[in-house]
Amino acid sequence: MDMATQRELSPYRVFGEAEWANLRADTPMTLTAEEVGRLQGLHDPVSMSQVERIYLPLSRLLSFYVEATQGLHAATNRFLGRDDGKIPFVIGIAGSVAVGKSTTARLLQALLARWPTSPRVSLVTTDGFLLPNAVLQAEGLMERKGFPQSYDRQALLAFLTDIKAGKPKVTAPVYSHLVYDVMPGETVTVEEPDILIVEGLNVLQPNRLPRHGRAIPFVSDFFDFSIYIDAEEDLIHRWYVSRFMALKQTRFRDPQSYFHRYADISEEEARQFAERLWARINRVNLHENILPTRPRADLILTKGANHDIESVALRKL
Repeated sequence: MDMATQRELSPYRVFGEAEWANLRADTPMTLTAEEVGRLQGLHDPVSMSQVERIYLPLSRLLSFYVEATQGLHAATNRFLGRDDGKIPFVIGIAGSVAVGKSTTARLLQALLARWPTSPRVSLVTTDGFLLPNAVLQAEGLMERKGFPQSYDRQALLAFLTDIKAGKPKVTAPVYSHLVYDVMPGETVTVEEPDILIVEGLNVLQPNRLPRHGRAIPFVSDFFDFSIYIDAEEDLIHRWYVSRFMALKQTRFRDPQSYFHRYADISEEEARQFAERLWARINRVNLHENILPTRPRADLILTKGANHDIESVALRKL
């Protein structure tokens, strides 16, 4: 099959950076360079140019989707003769470890919250729904942390159900990357958001369909729009190891850090350990669970070697 035929049959329209940037139209820039600097993650740089050329057009697109979805809810309520109140618009963000999901999530949260309508935009990561380390160790899953089976899926589904039901206050557990575990008794409260962003490795992962045909909800069933952050595997691999080496010099030096024991080993030993983690855990998770969900996304942002988004693929309606 030639490339022209593949493009014609693809469910996506693909835009280069320049073409996508033209879709910004008159969307105003509402973030300063200082704010963008605070929102970017460790070893995940983002320039003001990228915010203007990639994220502002995306913000504009999402404003159309939110407006259309709200109109659909209103039409359904009129048909049913009921008023279910405000139903949050939920955005899912998926992709590999170290690919920049958190930066994208924070940038979108900041930009969407500064729309003229001043919507309330909340952000929750699925890390909080990981099973505690004690449970993972007891079940032999510590080397599968981040894999679908390492999450409390029922708790995550219950959280999203309450969000979509419009409950005034919904709590989610808190995860600490410092201690590398869920924090007992700590929660974050989400209060009546207009928009909720859910960021995580496997948020587009489907359940296995049951033979009996009964409904089994997927996390993605609750999404109104989904984004997959993509990059070539060798780039993600390099970013992962570079981030680990940077953390060795910073966060790992905190005595409370789960990885504190690696702060004083040699650079070569640390690099070898990071390479083993990548090969044994993160690369496997990428191939088995994360990458296969890419075609389920409404939008795919593909990064190049310098972390800049080089192409945008938008699902055709």
